[in-house]
Parts: sequence; C-alpha cells; structure tokens
Amino acid sequence: IVSGGELYRVLKAGGKADKVVFSGVGKTAEEMDYALRSGILKFNVESEGELELLARRAVQLKKRARVALRVNPDVAAETHPYIATGLRDHKFGVDMRTAERLYHKAAGMPSLEVVGVSCHIGSQLLDYTPLLEALDRLLALTSRLRDAGLPIRYLDIGGGLGVPYKPGDVRADPAAYVKQILAKVNGSGLTVMVEPGRSIIAEAGALLTRVINRKTNGSKHFVIVDAAMNDLIRPALYQAYHHILPIKETTERDATITADVVGPVCETGDFLARGRAIPCVTPGDLLVFATAGAYGSVLGSNYNARPKPPEVLVDGRRAKLIRKRESMADLVRNET
Repeated sequence: IVSGGELYRVLKAGGKADKVVFSGVGKTAEEMDYALRSGILKFNVESEGELELLARRAVQLKKRARVALRVNPDVAAETHPYIATGLRDHKFGVDMRTAERLYHKAAGMPSLEVVGVSCHIGSQLLDYTPLLEALDRLLALTSRLRDAGLPIRYLDIGGGLGVPYKPGDVRADPAAYVKQILAKVNGSGLTVMVEPGRSIIAEAGALLTRVINRKTNGSKHFVIVDAAMNDLIRPALYQAYHHILPIKETTERDATITADVVGPVCETGDFLARGRAIPCVTPGDLLVFATAGAYGSVLGSNYNARPKPPEVLVDGRRAKLIRKRESMADLVRNET
C-alpha cells in the first residue's frame, strides 16, 4: 500500500493487516498511527526524516515498528520515465551508501525493528534483466548488513512485471523469472516478497465506449467517443497504447481510417489514441480499449463534472455490477 486509504480498502475487503507492506515517500503521522494500530507487517521507509518520524510515532503509541529501507540500486529500467523509480535522481528511496548508514541508525532506535531490504526500480518491464541486476545489488547489501549483525529476513524486490499492451509486445516468462530469483536466494533464509499487481490485473480489464461522432479538420480525422481522459488517463499521461477493437464488424468491412480517438473533455490532451488505424466506425458503434484493468479506474476523476462509469465483473456468461454508475447528484454530494 502507499496510503492510509489503501490500508482501509485492504482491511474493508477482508485482507490481513499482517500481510500489508506500507511504501511511499509521503507517509503522514496519522497514516503511520493507523498502520501501527492495525498491526501491519512492515514499513518500507524512504528517507531519514521518515525514519525518525516513524520512531517517534511508535514510541507515542507504545508499539515497535518493523522496517525495511527502500533502496535505490541505481539500475535503469527501460520504461516510460514517469514509471521508472530506481535511479538516484528519483524521489523514491535512498541510495546504497545512505541506506547502510540509516540501517545502523535504525538498529539503535528501540521503537524500530530492522527486518528487511526493499527496492522497486520501475513498472511495465517486458525484459526482467534489470530486475535481476537490482536483486544482485540488494543481496550484496543484505549480506553486508547481516555481517554487521542486523537480522535481515525479508527481501522485498518490488514489482515491475509488464504486460503486452501492443499486439507485437512479447512478455518475458514470469516462471523463468521466479526460478532465477530462487536460484539466487536459495539457502539464504530470506523471505522474498514481490508485487506482481499489473501483471495479474491489467489484461483482466477493458474499457467499453460508444462512438459519438466523427469529424475532419483539414486532413486530420477524429473519432469522438463518450469515454475520456478522466476515465482512462494513461494515454494522455504516459503516452500509453491500448489496443482498440470494435464490438461488431463495420458495414465497410475492409475499410479502415487513420484517426485520433478523442473524448469530450476540454483539453487537447484528451485522447485515447493518436494516429491509429481503426475500422471505419460510425456514430453509435461500440469500441473496446483492451488491457485497461491496471491504472484505469483507480486514476479516474470527475474532471469536467463527468460522472464515473459503472464497473461490471464478468465471469464466463455471468455478469455482476460491482460499482454503480455515478449520478449527477453524486458529483455534488460532498459540496456545500
């Protein structure tokens, strides 16, 4: 988790607090208190100031906080710069040299229990080589810390496993990746922790949208749909690609157009695809944006006073509404 709200969601859904790891660069005192009272497994601490604040909050609550430091192994992740997180000039974590000093500082704080080493170098990696390089650096650090008497027992290697968004993308084999991890940690006594979230959920979700209109400005073609950047911001934010599929065959079966697929939001950046060859759709047609299960709904907003769409869970021929469509009244429910 990376917020108190996410901890609340985990617990509300029946998750166990003692399986929760709290990461993030901006944990507040209130969030720390909530996590300490809930009995989470450990905190991934990302700065010296945070380490000191956590120690004070644990003293105040008469608790002992289990901690790991999020270390930047300075390994470059070949991904979009917005989701690369493991270099020295990123806001996340601490560099290796600083980490060793902070580990010894934390070991001298009675309200803290040093239990692990953590890192996360970035997301959407189709080649796992950088992850394994980072693992080697973490293992070397762990060995030095253990030699100095620190009882490191958790190795949190983060996430990053990518999925094939584009038809030509090739996913590396997760099973082969796990085998390489096990070969490196075999006999160490370490508990290895991973965060495979996107690789589990991304391909399970799709965004369904209806064509409102088509227009041409000069030589430029636009397909205007009723979804927008407030529903799926990844293309505007990360220049992300989502494959587009028509629900039904178009009447002009062999015809395609090259167009920008855009939403109604009042921003030039409100696009879901740019310069994309798509079937020759007409107003009223339904389109599917594939692989929208990760970083889709959770990044949604009400920008331009647009209610959020419903969410439906589909299992074979069964479908269940799991989030109601927002109403206009919902938009102003908390306003005075």
